[in-house]
Amino acid sequence: MGDPAATEPLPFGTRDKQAAEVAVGEEAVLPLIAETVRIDKRAVETGRVRVSTRTETVDEVLRENLRSDMVGVTRVAINRTLAEGEVPPVVREEDGVTIIPVLEEILVVEKRLILREEVHVRQTTAGEDVEMPVTLRRQHAVIERVSPEGHVTAVSPAPPPEIEP
Repeated sequence: MGDPAATEPLPFGTRDKQAAEVAVGEEAVLPLIAETVRIDKRAVETGRVRVSTRTETVDEVLRENLRSDMVGVTRVAINRTLAEGEVPPVVREEDGVTIIPVLEEILVVEKRLILREEVHVRQTTAGEDVEMPVTLRRQHAVIERVSPEGHVTAVSPAPPPEIEP
């Protein structure tokens, strides 16, 4: 059949070398070989993400009740002379009407205080519904995944707009 050494596997590290024979009592030094492994890590760009914002305009009609206050002024002639030592009238309010006395001193043989008129101020409130068209702006983000070659591989859909009253 041939050489038996040709069919036997060679010991590790003795490739293409003949096995040495060692006689009894002789020493032989055998080199020991061991393999080691090292793992390195490195960053590899597999793509990019692009985020941009888009601004939309939405036309809406605002509805609100506006309140306005109106003042009506009425002059009431009094023409009454105040008695000696009588306390002059002061600003007062009666039934929601503010009354402001208007006094005048006149010179006669004697000085008298005469109440010429009163100014009555009445306040009324009215409401009015108004509608005003306005333009509102709203932004949403568009996210695109871009491959290293620069091709857009995925686009995230924009969420449906939420309209708040």
